[in-house]
Amino acid sequence: MIAPTLRGLYLIADTGWLEAGRLVDAVAAALEGGGALVQYRNKIPLTAARRDELAGLVRLCRARGVPLIVNDDIALARETGADGVHLGRDDATVAEARRTLGARMIIGASCYNRLDLAHAAARAGADYVAFGSFFPSPTKPDAVRADPALLRRARAEIGIPLAAIGGITPETGSILLDAGADMLAVASGVFAAADPAAAAQACARLFASTPSGTGLFTENVLRSKG
Repeated sequence: MIAPTLRGLYLIADTGWLEAGRLVDAVAAALEGGGALVQYRNKIPLTAARRDELAGLVRLCRARGVPLIVNDDIALARETGADGVHLGRDDATVAEARRTLGARMIIGASCYNRLDLAHAAARAGADYVAFGSFFPSPTKPDAVRADPALLRRARAEIGIPLAAIGGITPETGSILLDAGADMLAVASGVFAAADPAAAAQACARLFASTPSGTGLFTENVLRSKG
């Protein structure tokens, strides 16, 4: 994969919403609807069935030319041939991930409602940072809340792409894009829907009418992704 633009609908394929056997088909449908990136999120130990399913997801994303990011697990990202890893507060650091995965992998970092974490992640070599939850979310109902004003500050101060997450719908997503988000990260809004393709399309359509917040590639993302 060569130099993906970190902009668009960021599909969070959370196994909490996608029971075994449904994940690959649901992600395929959401990609048809306009998904630009995929994150695999599984908070329980991998079973053999889930590992096979993840391999299928890797093949799907390869075939569609879409980056696949693994949540939390650096070793799993490397083992499966994914395109990167997304790290939270309790995971390895961005610097550790960069040392382990090298320059070609995409590394994202959750920064919640804290601009200082975003500055630190950018200095350590993150390719993007994520803020949220911006709105109530059934995926993480107890998550800290962020305000769209945070995106405006980050847009002015941080020169890497920004992802927004938490309770995003076609209605709320436009607010976050206007505030400076480059990516809208959506889990239940797509994968809990009866028609993931239609739900993804409704969110992806927002990007056609909203100018890019940066138009930037990061130095790391401009390198070949293999």
